[in-house]
Amino acid sequence: MFTTDAGHELDASVMDGETLDTGAVTGVEHIKNPIRLADTVRTDSRHVFFAGQGAELFATNRGFELVTQDYFHTDRRWESLLAAKAGRSEFNFGLGTVGAVALDGQRDLAAGTSTGGLTNKPVGRIGDSPVIGAGTYANNDTVAVSATGTGEFFIRQVVAHDISALIDYAGLSVARAAQAAIDKVAELGGDGGVIALGRRGRLATPFNTTGMFRGWVTREGEFVVKIFGDE
Repeated sequence: MFTTDAGHELDASVMDGETLDTGAVTGVEHIKNPIRLADTVRTDSRHVFFAGQGAELFATNRGFELVTQDYFHTDRRWESLLAAKAGRSEFNFGLGTVGAVALDGQRDLAAGTSTGGLTNKPVGRIGDSPVIGAGTYANNDTVAVSATGTGEFFIRQVVAHDISALIDYAGLSVARAAQAAIDKVAELGGDGGVIALGRRGRLATPFNTTGMFRGWVTREGEFVVKIFGDE
């Protein structure tokens, strides 16, 4: 099986909770900031999802700068790849995935997720990050969600949308809905977590791993950063 020894395949998606407009890209290799490209798909295309060379052609036509693969190289991630190929597991709290959720002054929600995917992943493998409803979802009526973890399980459970549905149809709180979705992932044998922000500003960050890097800023301007539980 071929793996991405030489190539970096990047994915990203973004969603506007007011309009439900979305944009996503997957398998791009020469885009410096895939999340910006995903947002351009959202705002400057009648489509919602571009892949690989098609995504990069769309980017070129919109004036994006293409970069060489060397731009993405770091010694730390290279060592992680070598360790994975040698069969040495190294837990990294989902390093490589970055997600954000937001609620603005007009009470509009938004969510975005960007990732390089699993270390030592097969070429062409797509996780949940660019999949609207799995790794990213936002709806002003319910919640904004970004997920990280083993994407195959988040896709199977459609985790981000499931949280919204549990709030909408079952009347659960953001915290209970997010935890229920992560529990479903765990029942299938998957791991990971989500950040979920409700329409009234309630935040939930459940995860079933040892830790998950996360942080937020309150309306009073307080910055909070956590890795493990409620430390």
